[in-house]
Order: sequence, then C-alpha cells, then structure tokens
Amino acid sequence: MIQAFAFYLFAALVVLSAVFVITARNPVHSVLWLILAFFNGAGLMVLVGAEFIAALLVIVYVGAVAVLFLFVVMMLDIDFAELRAGFVKNFPLGLLIALVLLAELTLGIGAWTLGGIDLGTAAGDAAPIIGATNTASLGAVLYRDYLFLFEAAGIILLVAMVGAIVLTHREGRAPRGQQNISKQVSRRPDEATVMRQPTVGEGIEL
Repeated sequence: MIQAFAFYLFAALVVLSAVFVITARNPVHSVLWLILAFFNGAGLMVLVGAEFIAALLVIVYVGAVAVLFLFVVMMLDIDFAELRAGFVKNFPLGLLIALVLLAELTLGIGAWTLGGIDLGTAAGDAAPIIGATNTASLGAVLYRDYLFLFEAAGIILLVAMVGAIVLTHREGRAPRGQQNISKQVSRRPDEATVMRQPTVGEGIEL
C-alpha cells in the first residue's frame, strides 16, 4: 500500500514539475522545477530498486547539470519580449513535433497492450549476484566483464582533459586578461605605478 502511494505521489510530482518547466515564464523558475522533477525521478528509481541510477540523478543531474543551467540562466540578460515573440513564431513547428510525439506514444501503448515482444531467453551470463545489491552487481559486471573498456574510456577522457589544458595554456602567449606572473615579479620599482597627489589646478606631468 505504501509503495503504491509513493509511486503515484512521485509520478504525479514528476508530471506536474515537467508541466511547470514548460509553462513557467521565468527561466530560473523553470530550472528549479526541473530540479524538482529530477528529485522525484530519483524517488521512482528507488522504488523499482535502482538506487544507483537514483544516486546518479541526484549527484550528476541535480548537482552538476541543473545547477550549471541555473547559473547560466541567472547570468544571461534574457529579453522576455523577444522570447515570447520567438515562441509565437515557432509555435506551428512545436505543435507538429508534439503531434508526432503523441502519435508515437499512442502507437507504443497500443503495441504494448497487444502483447510484449519475444526477445528470446536470457543466456544467464549477466545474471545478478545472489545476495548483492544493485550497485554491487553493477560494479562487479563493470570491473569484471568490461574492465578494459572502462579503462580505455578513462584514458580517452584523461587525454581529452590534458589536450584541453594544453590548448588553452600555450607557452609564449599571453591572452587578453591573463596575468603574466614572471613579468610582474621581475618588475623594477621605477616601472611600477606611482601615486601622485597634485594640488588643485596644477595637474601632473605624463
């Protein structure tokens, strides 16, 4: 009973939050409603026993992606009049996409009610470990069966990070706004800025 109540509560809040994400006039409020939708989606994942996916939703999507969206939206100077004009201009295209998505959902639900697709029998190789949690089973498969692929993905990400750092910090080039620490340290006192206090009407010599 409590599981069914929690499921309908989380599902209703996800749908309601998604509606407010679309209909909110303030982009900051839209991002906040999106964060609420992520939290309720994580609650649904906990109900079905996928606690690892729930943790990913909270840590990655709420803690990183949604907060990044929030900071970007807060720093942008958004013209709401232009935003509404763009909405009216693109309304026919959005309505067409909505109708296509509605047709796909109707087709999928109709196919599901007629019966599931026979995908064959499971081989049993990827069976979960008896007595282990969902996270432990996922970690065992990841670090046992796909260890080399996991390490290769980590190396690729490391090379990409190092390449980005090298491209943005080249030697011998000082981009605008970047400090040259060695030049500042080796500067002589006579090259520094001198503060003068001239009398009224006298001026200073450049």
